[in-house]
Amino acid sequence: MLTPYQIAERAERYEGRANIAAINRLFRRQDESHLWPINGRFDATERAIRRVRRLARDGACIEPGLEYALALDSEISAIVNGGY
Repeated sequence: MLTPYQIAERAERYEGRANIAAINRLFRRQDESHLWPINGRFDATERAIRRVRRLARDGACIEPGLEYALALDSEISAIVNGGY
């Protein structure tokens, strides 16, 4: 399982939206949320990606790279640990 730091490092050769897409791809690749349903739902990674996109659209300044990977990891943790 890669850490957000390792994921950001692997995606650093890309810039802008391509960097975000690479980070999303790496997070999706290691997603195991289908093994543990959350309130009868699955795929915490997809839910976290949608939340971070919404935050950015609403004005949060989330830079591509490590900052984005950490934001995504934080959202996944909140979904898994908070159950929402």
